[in-house]
Amino acid sequence: MSDLEVFDDPGRGRGVRAMRPFQRGEVIERSHVIVVPKEEWSRIETTTFANYRFLWGDDSAIALGFGSLFNHSFSPNARYFRVFEKRELHFFALADIAAGEAITVNYNGEPDDRTALWFDAR
Repeated sequence: MSDLEVFDDPGRGRGVRAMRPFQRGEVIERSHVIVVPKEEWSRIETTTFANYRFLWGDDSAIALGFGSLFNHSFSPNARYFRVFEKRELHFFALADIAAGEAITVNYNGEPDDRTALWFDAR
């Protein structure tokens, strides 16, 4: 059984929830990424994959595993760090997360960054 589960989050699409409690500072997920070189991004930016993009230096990346399915929040309970040398995103709990609770990150990268997104965020 996994510590995480994908679920349908009404009005938000698919999301990820905890199947067990996570403590503040605990690693939630390490997601490998597929790096998309900047010169190739123009072929992808008009597709659905553009909604799952992480900035990766001058390039872009698409996270595998649960990494691209965490929903956005301007008050997230998790955050991610780019680990360039491993081509991974590491997701950590910002607060204690209860079993059954949706796990959210700020898509801007920093938990307190309230910059407008490309969609109407709650």
